[in-house]
Amino acid sequence: MMKMKHLAALCGFILLDLVVFTAARPQTGSEQKCKSGPVDLVFLIDSSRSVRPHEFETMRKFMIDILDTLDIGPNATRVGVVQYSSQVRSEFSLKTHSKLEAMVKNINQIVPLAQGTMTGLAIKYVMDLAFTAEEGDRPKVPNVAVIVTDGRPQDRVAEVAAEAREKGIEIYAVGVARADMASLRAMASPPFEDHVFLVESFDLIHQFGLQFQDKLCGVDLCLESDHGCDHMCESSPGSYHCLCLPGFTLNDDGKTCAAVDLCAEGKHNCEQVCISSPGSFTCDCNRGYKLNDDKRTCSMIDYCSFGNHSCDHECVSVLNGYHCRCNHGYRLQDDGKTCRAIDLCTEGKHDCEQICVSSPGVFTCDCNDGYTLNEDKKTCTPIDLCTEGKHDCEQICISAPGVFTCDCNKGFKLNKDKKTCTNMDLCKTVEHGCEHQCVSTPGSYYCVCPDSQPLQEDGKSCGACKSANIDLVLLIDGSKSVRPQNFELVKQFVNQVVDSLDVSAHGTRVGLVQYSSRVRTEFPLNMYHSAEEIKAAVMKVDYMEKGTMTGLALKHMLEYSFSEAEGARPANRHIPRIGLVFTDGRSQDDITEYAKQAKEAGITMYAVGVGKAVEDELREIASEPVEKHFHYTTDFMAISNIAENLKLNVCPEESQGEIEVKDPCACESLVEFQQATMSSLEQLTHKHILSNFNHH
Repeated sequence: MMKMKHLAALCGFILLDLVVFTAARPQTGSEQKCKSGPVDLVFLIDSSRSVRPHEFETMRKFMIDILDTLDIGPNATRVGVVQYSSQVRSEFSLKTHSKLEAMVKNINQIVPLAQGTMTGLAIKYVMDLAFTAEEGDRPKVPNVAVIVTDGRPQDRVAEVAAEAREKGIEIYAVGVARADMASLRAMASPPFEDHVFLVESFDLIHQFGLQFQDKLCGVDLCLESDHGCDHMCESSPGSYHCLCLPGFTLNDDGKTCAAVDLCAEGKHNCEQVCISSPGSFTCDCNRGYKLNDDKRTCSMIDYCSFGNHSCDHECVSVLNGYHCRCNHGYRLQDDGKTCRAIDLCTEGKHDCEQICVSSPGVFTCDCNDGYTLNEDKKTCTPIDLCTEGKHDCEQICISAPGVFTCDCNKGFKLNKDKKTCTNMDLCKTVEHGCEHQCVSTPGSYYCVCPDSQPLQEDGKSCGACKSANIDLVLLIDGSKSVRPQNFELVKQFVNQVVDSLDVSAHGTRVGLVQYSSRVRTEFPLNMYHSAEEIKAAVMKVDYMEKGTMTGLALKHMLEYSFSEAEGARPANRHIPRIGLVFTDGRSQDDITEYAKQAKEAGITMYAVGVGKAVEDELREIASEPVEKHFHYTTDFMAISNIAENLKLNVCPEESQGEIEVKDPCACESLVEFQQATMSSLEQLTHKHILSNFNHH
């Protein structure tokens, strides 16, 4: 409030002094200066090129004449002057001068900048620097800025002026000649009629001093004017405001007072009824309630406590009276006072499946012999001795309520003890058709073949070793360094490998995984069952791009690709598991741990590299012997040769132009074996191959 009083007073003595606008030097003599509270005042003067020299001199006189009427001093009014054009320059700060004479001398030495009109920049300077403690600004002392300008600002002023006003700076905007009224209003503090002034020339600025003459010397307007205050009037320098008595609030007209109705405003804590008086309230209760000792909350009147209710069981007080209530399991009689037990079983008000047991107002259920009560406590279930394990049947238990009988599985017969069973060997009693060996199971049988020969799809005949099965997962690098045209060559490489395999649901299975910065299963081992399906799916694979996370791909292969859920045959079937990694660059993550784990898990690992692939990483991925499982070429165009080499780097060995076909079932890699066998077929006669197979 005090700060606002100072600001209002300053409005008067800033512009009143323009009346005495007769000389450019301080007044002498015994004229008494108008006293007010301390103020920190900064003049912000426009010295752009549009201000002519004689007009700038008028501004000097404008400032000096205002200073001459002020009570200048370190504990009274402090003054600073800032001039601006395209740049801002502080002529002197709030702490520079404590004497009027020094200020006048400094003002007379100001040299105009004579450039543009950056008013927004100047206001920001005053806000951020001029009104700081370092520059002499005092805490809790009003900050006032007087802006004098003759033109439209060349920068934005509204936002920075609003920020300055929010920081407590009261801004007066004095526009001369070419000044823009909209810009003046954007800069000035409200109300605009007290803070915005626009005149046609610098010579007419002094006209606005007359209307503030009364404010300058602190006339008590409460005593000397018809203030119209309803209750009380309080004076401030050059102004006044109305006040209200306690319990009343000032209306929007600023003069009349209205009683504060705390009840209507909800500013009370009465539980039921609020009775208002100006600025205060009392509490009361509705009919049938009484006010508690806290004088705020209410309690219902307890009519039962009077002792005249004559209820059989329980009396319940209600608003303005009472009624009787019976204990649980009893029903209130027509007289409204006595109670009688309720027999829900007799009344048929139960949902017991078999037996209802009654007690007052409630019931429980029970079951007949051979049955047990369920968790719902209503229905009954036959006692299943078989399910409860309370029997001695060897194979099958057949339950009846509370009893059981025994039976046997298919292929078995019940013995005379009616409990145990005898196995019936179907291999000896039926035409099983097994080519090699029949194995009986309870009620059934299955065929088996020698270790080196797989059982065929008919479940009876045995195949040759050349159609042995493998589970093959290819990990192909889809990083951005591969590039789209080379990725197509990679897909052709994959299909070249697939062409050399005996693909079927019960033969070789193939899965494909692409990786870059992430890993994506293109198809698992159990998705396709022919080479044609796999090759078609490979050509539809989309190029991923991005990074090269080979370690993450190995982890994915180990944890997911060779899982039974994705089509890998169970480990106890001893189907070889083979992983082939194709990459063109250094891995961006660590491969060591998962390459090691893959080989420890029994997966035979091949590593194929091209271009910038790192040989050390490829060798670390490859299984032993590394030379047999590691391939590299500098050019994508040559990767088809690697696929051809995969056919030769296995069991077949070249010796003086002849190919020796080793024991195909002893091949370390079945992929290599299949390729070797295909190559051998081109060189050996059918008769020679048959003789080799028969030999093994």
